[in-house]
Amino acid sequence: MKVLSKKIHISSGGEGDIIDITQQISNAIKESKIANGLVTVFVSGSTAAITTIEYEPGLKSDFPEMLSRVVPRDIEYKHDNTWHDGNGHSHVRASLIGPSLVVPISNSNLTLGTWQQIVLLEMDTKSRNRNVILQIMGE
Repeated sequence: MKVLSKKIHISSGGEGDIIDITQQISNAIKESKIANGLVTVFVSGSTAAITTIEYEPGLKSDFPEMLSRVVPRDIEYKHDNTWHDGNGHSHVRASLIGPSLVVPISNSNLTLGTWQQIVLLEMDTKSRNRNVILQIMGE
């Protein structure tokens, strides 16, 4: 079995930014020459997350609105009381969604659904430079 690691560098626009990274991951898989296996997609940082959505305008609006309802920005967070950086909600939101995703690879392709894309969700209150680590495993 072959195991390869690769980093993708992403610049976000700050809180609410949803960035489609599917094509970059697909390109990395093709470059790896791994036909069948798994890819783990992991964002390093505690205020960003990785998930899948249908990357279209409605959901790009609905998803941040849902997060605002579930984890409101305007309530007290102990993190903010400690660090005074105003991003306690960002940490909670990112933890709720999670930093990683594993997707099967078949015939050198991601096995995503027709309308499913892999996205980086920026939760922090300011723009960030993110590293997304891919670990591609298989044969």
